[in-house]
Amino acid sequence: MSRPRLKVIPLGGLGEIGKNMMVLEYGDDILIIDAGLMFPEEDMLGIDLVIPDLSYVVERKEKVRGIVITHGHEDHIGALPYLLPQLNNAPVYSTKLTNGLIRVKLKERRTREGVNLKILNPGNEVNLGKFTVELFPVCHSIPDAAGIIVRTPEGVIIHSGDFKIDYTPVSGKGTDLSRLATLGAQGVLLLLSDSTYAELPGYTPSEQIVGESLEHVIANAPGRVIVTTFSSLISRVQQVINAAAKYQRRVFIVGRSMSDTVRISLELGYLNAPEGLLGRIDEVKGLPSDKIVLVTTGSQGEPTSALVRMANRDHRHVHIQRGDTIVLSATPVPGNESLVNRTVDSLFKQGASVLYGKLGQVHVHGHGSQEELKLILSLVKPKFFMPIHGEYRHLSLHARLAESVGIPTENIFVMEDGDVLELNANTARVSGKVNSGHVYVDGLSVGDIGGVVLRTRRMLSRDGIVVVIIAVNRQTGKLVGRPDIVTRGFIDTREFKDMMDESRQLLAKTLDHSGGRVAEWSFINTKVKDTLEKFYYQRTKRRPMILPFMVKV
Repeated sequence: MSRPRLKVIPLGGLGEIGKNMMVLEYGDDILIIDAGLMFPEEDMLGIDLVIPDLSYVVERKEKVRGIVITHGHEDHIGALPYLLPQLNNAPVYSTKLTNGLIRVKLKERRTREGVNLKILNPGNEVNLGKFTVELFPVCHSIPDAAGIIVRTPEGVIIHSGDFKIDYTPVSGKGTDLSRLATLGAQGVLLLLSDSTYAELPGYTPSEQIVGESLEHVIANAPGRVIVTTFSSLISRVQQVINAAAKYQRRVFIVGRSMSDTVRISLELGYLNAPEGLLGRIDEVKGLPSDKIVLVTTGSQGEPTSALVRMANRDHRHVHIQRGDTIVLSATPVPGNESLVNRTVDSLFKQGASVLYGKLGQVHVHGHGSQEELKLILSLVKPKFFMPIHGEYRHLSLHARLAESVGIPTENIFVMEDGDVLELNANTARVSGKVNSGHVYVDGLSVGDIGGVVLRTRRMLSRDGIVVVIIAVNRQTGKLVGRPDIVTRGFIDTREFKDMMDESRQLLAKTLDHSGGRVAEWSFINTKVKDTLEKFYYQRTKRRPMILPFMVKV
């Protein structure tokens, strides 16, 4: 009997930023690494979230031995509430804080039944079928982040998770380079490494720099300081707490996701605050402005977030005042720039002073730049290399870095979601494709919204809709009166009143001249669409969606 080949299948996170998910398969055993979501792009109208196509693992659920999660960011855990109910109680392994954040996520989505969450501390091993899994610490923008070592019958695979190399991290441990060097010396079959910032030369600055900037702001601000960042950036929250304690200010957490994350981090010991420093939002009123620091969500300009509500004068507890200093301690995710700029403008208009990336070192990102990526490649010395986590250009640039440190071109695999890499101890090749792609979550429906619905929404958003109501005599099949036409998002009907009247007359004339066939629905449908599409396009050069309705009277 021939020996099975080891398969490595990315289901998300390659050729895109977000929805990270990787599958390792050997014979009858499947191991899943991460199950994340992606926030919708601007053209995904009305979509709340995007998750990977889970069909490959759901169809083989009896083979799934476990899920291992690298860290607690949405783009690595966000699809778990949709995946876990479809698997047979597969165990989910992660570090302590990540485990706590997954619990919060599952509670939010009311996915609690039959969930099997287990804590795996770095350095400990767990056997999952033919795979032996061990976590090792990495430095990222959230504590308790980990990379993964997977021992397979064909050799060792290392998955970096999201990482950077920070020798002076604010919380948690640095990236465990000595562990990677030891594994590199013993021999590594395949390295899967984070490519998010493969475009940036040099090194990612240390988190300490941001601490110094925040301390300077909190020391010198004349009024309240409002710091906005990602809810999961716990080390940033710790830096704010430290600076506030030093300058006798109290800290108030604003925003649901931020409050949840801070609560669980305090409970598990990943955040430390002196007694009485953290306050409830309703205590803000009685305090002098120069004794207040607010930490809030909204760094990406999300319409429902706390900062955007403040900017829109719509927040229940906090109203922007002259003399407020607002620190945007995050860079906009690609595609969110215009939302963020709009928020910043609105805050300036209300008399606040706003500090953001271009005006001061108030944020560093959580991913390694080129020199750090090269260091990992040099330490691990893998036989084969697959760049992961990034758009196609990031993966390609990371592949070039791998060549520069001596990995042969034929051993580097720049892949996309759904590609299958088959390998054994000596050879590797891309051997086909499995189902992958976007699954849209819209309200309560998961995967029901397809390309057709999105195309229709795009069409409606561009040229609007015209509804035509035609009354037909039940006995004779003849038209009763003129058709009624209602439009939304197409034109201002007051300005174009004459054109709308003309289109009604044209329709009545066309349908009157059609003999006794008016009552045939298929005939009416086609005739109305053809007539109005031509007429409106000639007059407006727009193509609204036309929906005819027939009423028998």
